[in-house]
Amino acid sequence: MYAIMLALLPIFLTILAGAGCRRYGFPDNAFWQPAARFTYYVFFPALIITRLATTDLSGIAFGAITLALAIPICLIAGSMLLLRPLFAVDNPAFTSLFQGSIRMNTYVGLAGAAALYGDLGLALAALALMILIPLVNVLSVVVLTHYVGVQQLRLGTTLLAIMRTPPVAACVLGILLNLTGVGLPPVLAELLEIAARAALPLGLLTVGAALDVRAVRGTGSAVLVVSALKLGVLPMLTTGACLMLGVTDEARAITILFAALPGAPAAYLLAQELGGDVRLIAAIVTVQTALAAFTIPLVALLW
Repeated sequence: MYAIMLALLPIFLTILAGAGCRRYGFPDNAFWQPAARFTYYVFFPALIITRLATTDLSGIAFGAITLALAIPICLIAGSMLLLRPLFAVDNPAFTSLFQGSIRMNTYVGLAGAAALYGDLGLALAALALMILIPLVNVLSVVVLTHYVGVQQLRLGTTLLAIMRTPPVAACVLGILLNLTGVGLPPVLAELLEIAARAALPLGLLTVGAALDVRAVRGTGSAVLVVSALKLGVLPMLTTGACLMLGVTDEARAITILFAALPGAPAAYLLAQELGGDVRLIAAIVTVQTALAAFTIPLVALLW
């Protein structure tokens, strides 16, 4: 556990540095949104493509990993819907609580995977992203549309839009390059590698810059309940799923790691677009990111 804490500590210190930079206006508050967009559209896909295209994936039980990731999330999502009457909040606030119970911060996951298991960890993390991004986005859109109803749900259009997002498209391309044996041409490989090196440090800094401590004030106990589900119950369910499905070694560690991740700032955008409670989801992401610095090393005992 001590070794895992040392491996993960730089990740959370980088997030803290991002929060400090934003707090004191360095380099400039106008810097962070373009930096986040450029990381999402350029550096992040470059990292995924390079690792998936060049890592040996032949021994990975993709089907078992898919089920071990998806089943616990669906159980948590179903539990949130069943417990809806117990949450004394309006519908927009409930949709933010729902997002907070299932979403994960991909930058923290990729950085943790790289710190613990190197390129194999990154490749496994990219596979996890390809499963989780469509799943959590579809669930979130369905719930937001049902409870808030600002826009009409078009599931096919929504799913197609999700599959076209840079992380998912990069996963598909990287796997195709790997399985077909095409790989990456030398010059392109070097170019993507240079871009990939910027993804995690800049991504983690932008995560820190997006945290909003002021949003936490007066949010109530529901934030803590949802955080306990996300950071505690979901990893335990995922551990059980891994044991039942025979997911072992590095694959099990990465699968459980992704279940233990805090919420993601991307949830803000969906809440804004579809009528969720933006302030509440900002509070959830901030609280979960702070708690995850302590809960992820504890969850590592389940690996």
